[in-house]
Amino acid sequence: MPDGSTLESEICRRIAIAGPMTVAEYMRLCLTHPEHGYYVTRDPLGSAGDFITAPEISQMFGELIGLWAAAVWRQMGAPENVRLIELGPGRGTLMLDALRAAGVVKDFRQAIVVHLVEISRALQVLQQRRFETLDVPVLWHPTLDDVPAGPSIIIANEFVDALPVHQAVKQDDGWHERTVDIGADGKFCFALSQDTLLHFDTGLPRALRQSPNGSIFEWRDDRIALDLGRRTRTDGAALILDYGHIKYALGDTLQAVAGHTYTDVLQTPGGADLTAHVDFEALAQSAESIGGRIHGPILQRDFLLRLGIDKRAAALKAKATRDKALEIELAASRLTESGAKGMGELFKALAIADPKLGALPGFESLL
Repeated sequence: MPDGSTLESEICRRIAIAGPMTVAEYMRLCLTHPEHGYYVTRDPLGSAGDFITAPEISQMFGELIGLWAAAVWRQMGAPENVRLIELGPGRGTLMLDALRAAGVVKDFRQAIVVHLVEISRALQVLQQRRFETLDVPVLWHPTLDDVPAGPSIIIANEFVDALPVHQAVKQDDGWHERTVDIGADGKFCFALSQDTLLHFDTGLPRALRQSPNGSIFEWRDDRIALDLGRRTRTDGAALILDYGHIKYALGDTLQAVAGHTYTDVLQTPGGADLTAHVDFEALAQSAESIGGRIHGPILQRDFLLRLGIDKRAAALKAKATRDKALEIELAASRLTESGAKGMGELFKALAIADPKLGALPGFESLL
């Protein structure tokens, strides 16, 4: 058994006391435990970390989002004090690129107060160092609830995929929640709760109610969707960019990544990034139920092309060396790549906004 000093030991202790824990609880502990959680203890980004996100691939990604935010601010009536909020800002690269690009809209830059929602002590220290010379106020918060109310533009890039996900498995007698237990060999293993989930079938989309045995359905708590809908339904907008599926779907999408390689979800608690696909249909429906207007979801490829990534790439290449120009071209291609595993198709863009704002940039209907 573990020696008592690791997250593995803590999870074993909890299972011994309370029995098997849900996949969502296991994921929450692995990512956000206050001492041993993955996001709390390290900088996971970049070539020296475990994965690379779109803002680290190219400055163009953050620049386009900065210009998107400035355009949305104008649609909001150009409020004199607007909260520019990022959920899970990582190294702060996206926000820095966004602010640099948004600097061309001087009134917008002067109206901004930046709010970063961050739970990682290590990343907050890094962010503070990178933001210390900015000429805009920057504040940090542990949750979105801690950000003051008022006109807001919220950015969430690869944030929702890391929120804890529940899993249910179809059996002869109904759906059972998937759990994490300790096997006979002393190692973590997946199991099923003994009791069925009451009335689970009735809450499923009609097309999934006759699923075969062994099918897995994933869902998240709808709190973040409701919070985004509530905060943006009056003088606000939120942009979510993440990987996932546009419509409800079956399947086990929980995965662990360490050192840019997929690894066993149960092998090293707190030592790998755990994520699962975003159900954009469920996210949109929850946000819309509380008053937010939904835009999308659409493919990230389409969103970035509508915002002009090809023109931005051409402008950067015109002033670059040959090697740098090739780097810019490859980055733009990677962000918009088609195919099931290409970022341009796997990742989606969804916006939630005040209904009075009308169509948002990037989400206009194709002609």
